[in-house]
Amino acid sequence: MASKTSDTRFLRRLVITLLTVATAAIHFSLLFPDPVFILNGLGYLILLGAYLLGPSRLGERFRWVRYGFIAYTGLTVLLWILIGARTPLGYFTKLIEIALIGVLITDRT
Repeated sequence: MASKTSDTRFLRRLVITLLTVATAAIHFSLLFPDPVFILNGLGYLILLGAYLLGPSRLGERFRWVRYGFIAYTGLTVLLWILIGARTPLGYFTKLIEIALIGVLITDRT
């Protein structure tokens, strides 16, 4: 049973990593060298790095990293709704970010 739990945890972390790298790469490519998009992409990568440290290294703080990651992603979606460009890439990026929020919510490591 422990193997199944660890396989699920690995798969969930892999999905979180792929979704985060995808949205960070998209933000880096937008209107380069616009500092807002570069900082947004860097924020995603920094949060991913902290998240991948995991609860074994962060202890109780891991929960706050997860909450912060969810809030940061949610804020990015909200700001796009308020002021973002309605392009196919914008919609695609928001789908990635909503999926990321969903996977982060289900990760109760």
